[in-house]
Amino acid sequence: MEIGIPYGKSEISCEIPDERLKGVLHSRTRGYKAGAPEAELVRNALSAPVGSPPLRELAKGANRIVVITSDHTRPLPSKITMPILLEEIRAGNPGADITILVATGMHRGTTRDEIAARFGPEISSNEKIAVHDCHDDANLVSLGTLPSGGELVLNRRAVECDLLIAEGFIEPHMFAGFSGGGKSVLPGVSGYMTVLANHCAEFIGHERVRAGILDGNPIHQDIVYAARAAKLAFILNVLLDEDKKIIAAFAGETGGAHREGCNFLKGLAGVGSVPAEIVVTGNGGYPLDQNIYQAVKCMTGAEASILPGGVIIVAAECCDGHGSDAFYDTFKNTRSPETAMREIASRGRGDTLPDQWESQVLLRVLLKHKIIFISSVAPEMVEYMGMIPAPSLEAALAKAAELLGKKDASVTAIPDGVAVIIE
Repeated sequence: MEIGIPYGKSEISCEIPDERLKGVLHSRTRGYKAGAPEAELVRNALSAPVGSPPLRELAKGANRIVVITSDHTRPLPSKITMPILLEEIRAGNPGADITILVATGMHRGTTRDEIAARFGPEISSNEKIAVHDCHDDANLVSLGTLPSGGELVLNRRAVECDLLIAEGFIEPHMFAGFSGGGKSVLPGVSGYMTVLANHCAEFIGHERVRAGILDGNPIHQDIVYAARAAKLAFILNVLLDEDKKIIAAFAGETGGAHREGCNFLKGLAGVGSVPAEIVVTGNGGYPLDQNIYQAVKCMTGAEASILPGGVIIVAAECCDGHGSDAFYDTFKNTRSPETAMREIASRGRGDTLPDQWESQVLLRVLLKHKIIFISSVAPEMVEYMGMIPAPSLEAALAKAAELLGKKDASVTAIPDGVAVIIE
């Protein structure tokens, strides 16, 4: 059987003998028939919001309105969603002062070219667009203490507006359970120290901090609190298929609309584990596989469907390199994965270092499994990060067989590792 893995803006593939292939795990969003065009799905959701008056009603009398949106690392189709949102706001308040706030969290700032590509020339040239900077103290304000004990510090524009709205998309998320909802606020427009507190080693190591889990998830609990404190009044969240096309939309009150979208997605994305000696996976292609940092996400799906001592093969183009100096340096400067993990685990909630959470998850996987990594980055970079570089899927499969000492080792493929919830 030929297996294709999304890779950058294309895909890479190889043939796996039928007798070795245990299963191919896909989200049922793949090939899902929505029954209406993308824009119509969005308009329908806005016309029947969950637990909220229509957005145009909320916009009446709100002079300053902020719409939080995703940054360059997320495939949100804002060329479709944002014009409809703006149209709905102005239907209720034609003179509203609207700012689009790009939620970068702790990522690098979104560039002008990336903004133009995300929104198109009309919006990028004519609307007020601000890019969140988690280090810009002058534009941050404190709103007290999170359930985790960390200080809740948010972008001033989001806090001081008359109406706060967010657009986003829902996918399985290895920490928060699902993306979307209040994640637009935390970590989206949160201060540096707030994100560090929420992403502490204790929480990342919690048994409920996994894809598809909201209840009892301490990271999600902080997110819900932050969204309420910020008075996030209305969200538009969409679900996407493998081609990043909208297949469903949910709008309304933050908690209710997000939960409804998550439940819908879980019905499509949940798949049973098919353990094998080798798991082949990818991070969904561009923009989700821009760097090694992001590619860690698909490893958690592989981790949930592999036999003890098995080998994970990851294909991620990584056109943006490792994606984080702090993440990269954790591996480059350590003596061993065991040492690095002990250091991270010893840090309290107030001692979290930048990007240690991604390091913690990669280390968790590395301490149990060899990872063979196919990408466009230099082999030395892959090796520094404790993984084994390979130029192709065929070469990676051959290397995995060599490591296992077994030419006929069983294989499970998870082509889009961030789209599924392994149950």
